[in-house]
Amino acid sequence: MATVKENAVYNNNSLIEKLGAVQQFVGNTPLFPITKLHSNPRVKIFAKMEWQQLGMSVKTRPAFNIIKQAILEGKLDRERNLLDASSGNTGVAYAAIGAALGIPVTLCIPENTSLQKKYALKFYGAKLIETSKFDSTDGSQEKAKQLFAENPDKCYYADQYNNDNNWKAHYNTTGEEIFNQTEQQVTHFIAGLGTTGTFTGTSRKLKELNNNVKVISLQPDFALHGLEGWKHMETAKVPGIYDTTLADENREVGTGDAYDMIVRMAKLEGVLLSPSSAANVVSAVKLANELEEGVIVTVFPDHGSNYQEVLNELIR
Repeated sequence: MATVKENAVYNNNSLIEKLGAVQQFVGNTPLFPITKLHSNPRVKIFAKMEWQQLGMSVKTRPAFNIIKQAILEGKLDRERNLLDASSGNTGVAYAAIGAALGIPVTLCIPENTSLQKKYALKFYGAKLIETSKFDSTDGSQEKAKQLFAENPDKCYYADQYNNDNNWKAHYNTTGEEIFNQTEQQVTHFIAGLGTTGTFTGTSRKLKELNNNVKVISLQPDFALHGLEGWKHMETAKVPGIYDTTLADENREVGTGDAYDMIVRMAKLEGVLLSPSSAANVVSAVKLANELEEGVIVTVFPDHGSNYQEVLNELIR
């Protein structure tokens, strides 16, 4: 008869083996060429189609890396809940990966998180704890910290906003992918700030590969915005992983402009974007119109189908 220790070793080895099977569905997303929104033939715009991976968003990369490192360090297993705060995408990625690995997931989310994401989270089996929409993800973080303090032995608090494995996921994958997919021709990287992991990790890697690459951060133009997952840094709690010295330039983008771009991209490029994806495109096109030549890369964090409420308003 196997001992408790032997069973624990077997279960851990089984979990690590399953990690390897899941990892093949993380990253390696294609670049989508945006060709109909500007007219300068010497400027190219591409966007990483991040919904083409398990969990269907850019957050799959950090969620997987956070889970993987926690398992390898013995901090997370099938007996402990993964606990974190999320505005939606990271939560969905946690839940999808957790379901695949047999790890229970508990998430604190703002009550105004899109219904599609709430449905997805419930289908994946995550336990949801909703917090005030007026406190955004800052309130969700406080609730997650409280729950962890009450049950430290039963949970692994992932803390995506302060966990270096967030930005390292993009440093180790996204940056290198962009550099190789553009045949080392990328000149500008531009992306929005939420947890800041995508911008921080990707920018660090691109700067390391070619220090001439210009990296430009984006944030909403005012505090009460409609870009789910993004932070207005002047009024929000700044993530601990954010490096304020990294960006060559910081820009702002309006929610209304992003919503308009959802319609334009659907009609002109045949792609249905989320508000955050559209906001990235608005800013990439504006940058393209300022340049004489260059290769701009941005990110499609997730698909427009996750935002039915927004689409309903735009179609009227």
